[in-house]
Amino acid sequence: MASVFGTAIKRREDPRLITGNGRYTDDVQLPGMLYAAILRSPHAHARIRGINVEKAKRHPGVVAVFTGRDVAGKVAPIPTAWLPPDSNIKTPAHPALAVDSVRYVGDGVAMVVAESRYVARDALELIEVDYEVLPAVVDPEKAMEKGAPAVHEEVPDNVAFHWQAGSDPASAFQDAEVVVRHRFRQQRLIPNAMEPRSAVAQYNAGSGEMTVWVTSQNPHIHRFLLSNILGIPEHKLRIVAVDVGGGFGSKIPCYADEALVALAAKELGRPVKWTEDRRENFLATSHGRDEVIYAELAGKRDGTMLGLRIRMVANMGAYLSTAAPGVPTILFGLITVGPYRIPRAHTEVYGVFTNTTPTDAYRGAGRPEATYVIERMTDLFAREIGMDVVEVRKKNLIPAEEFPYTTALGLQYDSGNYHGALQKALEMVHYEEFRKEQERLRTQGRYIGLGWSTYVEICGLGPSQIAGAVGFQGGLWESAAVRVHPGGKVTVFTGASPHGQGEETTFAQIVADRFGIPVEDVEVVHGDTDRIPMGWGTYGSRATPVGGSALAVAADRILEKARKIAAHMLEVSEEDVEFADGKFQVKGVPTRQVTFQNVVLQAHLAWNLPAGVEPGLEAQAFYDPVNFCYPFGAHACVVEVDVETGQIKVLRYVAVDDCGPVINPMIVEGQVHGGIVQGMGQALWEGAVYDEQGQLVTGSFMDYAMPKARFFPSFETAHTVTPAPHNPLGVKGIGETGTIAATPAVVNAVVDALAPFGVADLEMPLTPEKIWKITHGRDA
Repeated sequence: MASVFGTAIKRREDPRLITGNGRYTDDVQLPGMLYAAILRSPHAHARIRGINVEKAKRHPGVVAVFTGRDVAGKVAPIPTAWLPPDSNIKTPAHPALAVDSVRYVGDGVAMVVAESRYVARDALELIEVDYEVLPAVVDPEKAMEKGAPAVHEEVPDNVAFHWQAGSDPASAFQDAEVVVRHRFRQQRLIPNAMEPRSAVAQYNAGSGEMTVWVTSQNPHIHRFLLSNILGIPEHKLRIVAVDVGGGFGSKIPCYADEALVALAAKELGRPVKWTEDRRENFLATSHGRDEVIYAELAGKRDGTMLGLRIRMVANMGAYLSTAAPGVPTILFGLITVGPYRIPRAHTEVYGVFTNTTPTDAYRGAGRPEATYVIERMTDLFAREIGMDVVEVRKKNLIPAEEFPYTTALGLQYDSGNYHGALQKALEMVHYEEFRKEQERLRTQGRYIGLGWSTYVEICGLGPSQIAGAVGFQGGLWESAAVRVHPGGKVTVFTGASPHGQGEETTFAQIVADRFGIPVEDVEVVHGDTDRIPMGWGTYGSRATPVGGSALAVAADRILEKARKIAAHMLEVSEEDVEFADGKFQVKGVPTRQVTFQNVVLQAHLAWNLPAGVEPGLEAQAFYDPVNFCYPFGAHACVVEVDVETGQIKVLRYVAVDDCGPVINPMIVEGQVHGGIVQGMGQALWEGAVYDEQGQLVTGSFMDYAMPKARFFPSFETAHTVTPAPHNPLGVKGIGETGTIAATPAVVNAVVDALAPFGVADLEMPLTPEKIWKITHGRDA
């Protein structure tokens, strides 16, 4: 039987999803179900002088109305689950519904529960709130200034935390022949998963058990946090999140809305559903990015990089969301040197409160920002010394023979062949030919550009000891249970929580490959805390390297037991039995064999088992990696800029990625393609904008631009394979690589195209208006 590991088979979950047979949270229908709607603040900062809910309560069909004072003491403040050490972090209480003050447009003020969602929404308009509007601040740098409006009175200068990593690179700057300095702005982005957030809660008063169906990337983390928020023991709280229509990080956090729905179900004795609309998604679901970054790069005129100094001011919004403090610190601050051999580096991060929607992880979470800065600085450095951008990269990339390599910021990159990936991309692009064509076209008034991004990322989040050391309030191991049924079919239970990544397929491939059975014989169960073992969920490209590794370990334990049974059946010693292609056979005598299915049946019949071997074939594993994973690659983007209109057309996009051995090439390609699109979205179109009063100007798809398929060429992808040395599969993450690499590749390409106009940098998104102003001598 041919190996299914490495085979491009279609995603097994797709027929269910694309034919409308999936079951998303809003699809849950329960007898007697009520519907909740949440009144949200229209002001970015205001004092609540009073709330009158009497008209809403009397409205036909309304069952209950809850205010902040009603739920205080019943619903604990929403916690933050990442507390970076030595950062003087401040975590002001985040009430489920505002009590005295609102701190951003979209802050929850009251909840109506009614017989239908339409009645609930109508009743919101009957609630009268007396607001005393207060000054607001939306810019994180202005929020740090003396005299700025205080988002939380107990937080001086609005600074939530101050974190540093590395050591002062002053000596590198003293020795430098060239120092390049620049200020970058990572604009705020709004995750727009196809499925908006939703929650359904049902409470059983007789047993004290609560079930919550919720749009979650990490059901057990949701259970742990909601248990503390609601005061319900974990063994009495079930979280279900099987079909989730995308998350991109925005469904990691535990939100107040989910706790409120659960409280209403308990108080009213009936199931309650809440589903946000797209406007609510824009206002109340966590946002991403929104940072100002100051970078300094020291080097020599021969292209050698000597030192890096980074200072970031990160906009955290009005409250610290679940994983928010870890994004600009650990996930950004430790990877700012990228794939380069920079001997001295220092990162400093200020997390700042503002009167805006809280920020949290968004696809890549810190790694895209870090890659953007170092890749833009590399191009600026090359420009300053008059050296080709590719040659600068080649000179500074960490050589393959130096792995494992410990960076100036303390990470140990376990493996890599960075020059190999870059060389492959150069060959695909036909670099020398491109430069000649670029010069030829410029003489005709056409401006094409080529941008590079050579990246490395930190992902595969674990290990747990490091997670604890960097302030994550949980473990980062992963679990798996593998159950082989008497007929040879297999059920896999995973603590990872797929929501678009395709693990129902790839996890089945891992087990099918281990056992030598058809992939159709393997069922993957996830997303239900009553069915699966404790796990830490899916984010940070960890599901396959950590969850998949747990699965491989559990499968190998089953094979170890099965080998004992097979040896007993073949009447030989265990050492004389080998396993291949789904058969146990005697070494040197391949005709003496028993199939995997034969052994499975005997394990369950238990008629003739070896001494000391228990019946059944089932194993569980908890896998805690010893290091992160470090996928890497080289991306190149070719654009043409129409200087008369400012329009940018992407002509080619080449992506060479290394995620270790590829389980399913089709799924990997899909992940890379999707990531590239999101990265390009930030570079060219997307950007959330607040006015000075804290109103979200880009609060719908009318004003917030999203990329469409017709905007893109056919992506050209390739891979190198450098296995991770510390996990049993050798795999690394792939889900975020496209987003991490694409943004700087696109911006570098546009800057390259506009070099004749003296352009050194552009602030994202690169809208036609900005480009037109530059090419026509106006201020951008």
